[in-house]
Amino acid sequence: MSHRVALQPDERLFVKDPMSSALGEDIIEHAILMLDLLGYEAFTFRKLAERIGTTEASVYRYFRSKHRLLLYLTAWYWSWMEYRLQLATANVPSAEERLRRALQEVTQRIRKDEATPRIDEAALYRVVVAESPKAYLHADIDAENREGIFRPYKRLCRAVADLILEVNPAYPYPVALVSTVIESSHIQKHFAEHLPSLTEVTRGDADESTTAFLTDLVFRAIAPAS
Repeated sequence: MSHRVALQPDERLFVKDPMSSALGEDIIEHAILMLDLLGYEAFTFRKLAERIGTTEASVYRYFRSKHRLLLYLTAWYWSWMEYRLQLATANVPSAEERLRRALQEVTQRIRKDEATPRIDEAALYRVVVAESPKAYLHADIDAENREGIFRPYKRLCRAVADLILEVNPAYPYPVALVSTVIESSHIQKHFAEHLPSLTEVTRGDADESTTAFLTDLVFRAIAPAS
């Protein structure tokens, strides 16, 4: 991709749009890098402010908490994945091939893209793998869901689920299968890196073996009963 891509997560995720100013862009760029380096628990707005040469209060003018910042980053990521999915499946006549391409998109790691120069997608991918469950495994999930915070993830799952139904309209669990595949793609790579006895996915070819495993899983699951 040679052109720039602008994605806009829901305005309820921020106090002030971070993409509306140089400071806001600095916050997003360096928050991703610091979350990747430190992890969510050790990351603080104070540390972020020190890194970008501003005040902690200035960061709070954009996001009211680090949880909201994580929600913003994960929403951006899922919107980016939805965009990539549309490109990968456009003008592909075969329903099975569209599904295979979609599964490849949602199970392989993302690499840095010049279309979004202030966002390191490779680092953001690692943040999503390690930290995205914290975006929805918490006590306020129902209230945030009512706000529509998770719409980008839902849209992505629905888009791939629709491809499953093109291949087998009778399959009864398409969205459940897609969300399982996406979450499993993260878990299997995490296991390959840290708990290798829990998976056959290997660290050296984690992308390829995860995609092969999950593509096989999907097509076996949706195959019509004989």
